[in-house]
Amino acid sequence: MRDADGAVDTAAGVRPALAELIALRASATRQGAALRAHTGLRQQAPSPLRGQGMEYAESREYVAGDDARHIDWRVTARTGRPHTKAFQTERERLTLLVADTAPTLYVGSRVRFKSVQAARAAAVAAWAAVADGDRIAALRGTHDEAPVPPASGSRGALRVLHALARWYAAPPAGDAGLAVALDHAGRLLRPGARLLVLADAASIATVPAQRWPALAAHNQVLVVLLTDPLEQAPPHARLRLATASGRVELDLRDGAQHARWQAAFAEPIARAQATLRAARVRCVLLSSEMPSDVWLPVFGRPKAA
Repeated sequence: MRDADGAVDTAAGVRPALAELIALRASATRQGAALRAHTGLRQQAPSPLRGQGMEYAESREYVAGDDARHIDWRVTARTGRPHTKAFQTERERLTLLVADTAPTLYVGSRVRFKSVQAARAAAVAAWAAVADGDRIAALRGTHDEAPVPPASGSRGALRVLHALARWYAAPPAGDAGLAVALDHAGRLLRPGARLLVLADAASIATVPAQRWPALAAHNQVLVVLLTDPLEQAPPHARLRLATASGRVELDLRDGAQHARWQAAFAEPIARAQATLRAARVRCVLLSSEMPSDVWLPVFGRPKAA
């Protein structure tokens, strides 16, 4: 990749820049406007209240007019007087971004690294959440770093974008894997939240299969699988690849070498898709050379029955 003067720009497409993540706000806004126009939704101002929430607040004595479905039978039996459960009013939905930071993401053959595409896609989601009036939070699989706490508006988005630019600049120390990240996510999510998981296909195999339907039972879940064109369609040719330990040459004209490549890269993508399909979790592939916002209409679509 070269800059305007023709010099090779080693950072372009290799590390996400905060400025480019901020600039993606325009893309997320255009996509949202186009989706609303296509579906014919009326442009009404959103209410600051989303109705009664599902988060338990307290139990209090029952009074005439309370919903009998919310009677707290345990407290009623213990005190001998009818009590009802009170719930917190849900004011803002939570959009939670889970960033896979596996070392296999920090590679690429065209336009940008998969890690940079992950940061860009997450930035689009953050700005779309702002437009929807959501609170935004983000986390990665680590035992050493706290999640980016939920916050609304541009302030919430910028906190997330700063974290994404840092996480995806280089493989962070202390990566504990996607399964740990989803454990953390399960503790943050509340019914009705949106969960976006940005992951390498190989990371999906590290997550217990039962975790996915548990997450999707009360939340809108979308997994974006980051891919590279070379992974999915390797040429039958001799490749010279640059790695951290030096240059490697692979002759993919050889049938055995080509089969090993398919087993290492193409097959994990197919297995990840099958796993998520079986769990009824929506999944899209996002290749590194594609526009970073092409998946966004799927994120705004209601969960299929």
